[in-house]
Amino acid sequence: MSLDALSDRRRVLALTMGGVSALAWSSTARAQLAPTPVRRRAVTDEHSVTSAVRIEVKARPLPAFDLRDRTRLRFGLLDYRSGVALTSAYPGFGGLSGLRLDAKGEHFLAISDKGGWFTGRIAYSGRDIAGLADVEAAPLLGPDGRPITDRGWYDSESLARDGDIVYVGLERVNQLLRYDFAKGGTGARSEIVPLPPAARRLPNNKGLEALVVVPKGLPLAGTLIALSERGLDANGNLLAFLVGGPSAGQFGIVRSNDFDVSDAVLLPSGDLLVLERKFSLFTGVGIRIRRIRLADIAPGALVDGPAIFSADLGQEIDNLEGIDAHVTPEGETVLTLVSDDNFSMIQRTLLLQFTLMQ
Repeated sequence: MSLDALSDRRRVLALTMGGVSALAWSSTARAQLAPTPVRRRAVTDEHSVTSAVRIEVKARPLPAFDLRDRTRLRFGLLDYRSGVALTSAYPGFGGLSGLRLDAKGEHFLAISDKGGWFTGRIAYSGRDIAGLADVEAAPLLGPDGRPITDRGWYDSESLARDGDIVYVGLERVNQLLRYDFAKGGTGARSEIVPLPPAARRLPNNKGLEALVVVPKGLPLAGTLIALSERGLDANGNLLAFLVGGPSAGQFGIVRSNDFDVSDAVLLPSGDLLVLERKFSLFTGVGIRIRRIRLADIAPGALVDGPAIFSADLGQEIDNLEGIDAHVTPEGETVLTLVSDDNFSMIQRTLLLQFTLMQ
């Protein structure tokens, strides 16, 4: 891709995601940016998932990650493995904002910010992603068994899984939902999990953006770690919460270089990887991953960590909102990232994989 093309892509995507141009004030962008009131009647949206259905998803391979040097593989501490751009004729496919994989990195559970579940399997050709198979869509259900969108609950942004127990964080209404997949899988009804008062007061479009369950054998085992996208304390640090577990409370993450949280994953080593992004009309879109020691997290703590990966519109990125990790039989730690296309014609749903080198 030429430098002029890169510049055009950077400008268009930044305008779309930043929301200040005439293009960004299209009906799609207005729905993303304007606060959504809580409504107690049925709502309709062409992109909402309203019933369980099997869908077809097509994949276009992305043989290189760097658009300027297609031979480059190393990006910080990550080596690019493979990636695909995903499309589907099903109108509810898109807006992917959270992803959890099984231990083999094959079967997945994902959520759309329009209140939908997606399940299926990543198909591989050797070690490269070939596409998705056996994909099903289903609506997230509320405690009453009806789709949460019937309540006006959209922006299902964060996802965590602990065996059969699945947690989903909702922005705008600042709710945390708990699902027991032993009671019907994606057809299970949710339970509302109480949140700390400060979490309930998060900005309605900058709320819970990342959820991580700490497993047995690590500090804070049994705790749900909840990170806000851009809820800030008095010193400009990102607000985060420890829900349940042995040491419930609030802590902070140092915010730097205008990056906001978009997801997180906990490695078996005890490192918390935080996926972050920023949008600017002047510099375009930026993505990075920071590594934070789990041992440093405690009620009242202020934590920080080094960036191990960064990318911009010179690479195959989009609005990356989901991250998970698995370990291969060869002992490699593989990070899988997914993007939220905002149901925009000029954004993409990307599924990317990297090997963590340290």
